[in-house]
Amino acid sequence: MAESLEKNWYVLHTYSGYENKVKANLESRAQSMGMEDYIFRVVVPEEEEHETTKTGKDKVESKKTFPGYVLVEMVMSDRSWYVARNTPGVTGFVGSHGAGSKPAPLLGEEVELILRRLGMSSRHKEFDVDVGESVKIVEGAFSGLVGKITEIDREKMKLRVNIDMFGRETATELNYDQVDKLI
Repeated sequence: MAESLEKNWYVLHTYSGYENKVKANLESRAQSMGMEDYIFRVVVPEEEEHETTKTGKDKVESKKTFPGYVLVEMVMSDRSWYVARNTPGVTGFVGSHGAGSKPAPLLGEEVELILRRLGMSSRHKEFDVDVGESVKIVEGAFSGLVGKITEIDREKMKLRVNIDMFGRETATELNYDQVDKLI
């Protein structure tokens, strides 16, 4: 069977409580084993939980959305499957039938929903835009407007864009997947 060079999201099952360790190990293994072109992003789905303590202080805790699971964006090949599958703390891929079979990737809609809930973009860090370029906003309160990029945060995959509202220039922060590049 020919290997697909398509990038998809997969779910790794891990020992509970080892999610962040698996993320760090897999990122390290991908780099040390020369798999950066096959293993891209590793995400531990977490949500911030605000709680008021007995003393009245606001306490913020990160709580795992899916305990025991880690998302990985990768191109599925024999080698990338082996690297991910044999990362310490990983018990297997979700959607794999065992005996070395390749798992089924998550559906695009599922990934979009999960990443958006985490405040992340489904677009990759190399979204090809530069400061000064104009983009069309395709999602959110300013959908349909065109704005000029003033700042790019590639790590968080966010843009600061100036838009014209009621004759005034207004700055707004947007995720990569909320804009399209103007051609």
